[in-house]
Amino acid sequence: MQRPNAAQLTCGSATVVLATVALLLLTGTTSTVGIAAACAAGLLLGVLVAVRMPGRAGSVKTSAPIAPASGNEEIRVPAARVGGRTGTRISS
Repeated sequence: MQRPNAAQLTCGSATVVLATVALLLLTGTTSTVGIAAACAAGLLLGVLVAVRMPGRAGSVKTSAPIAPASGNEEIRVPAARVGGRTGTRISS
């Protein structure tokens, strides 16, 4: 499972807080069991929102496989980068 990004964490946390406050205000409960149930429902709803929210754009999986390259196409591999002044210093 991938790690959640900042938007997922923010929306999930906001949902937990707002849902819990709304449930407590609407039910008007003052018992410990009622408050715990409202908190658990808010937490469950917040987790559900964070999980169902779309993640990173690069994590979308396609169902169709990529067609293999035809015959004699060359695969290019990027070369390693070398620092700007490596080996160019002249001693004084």
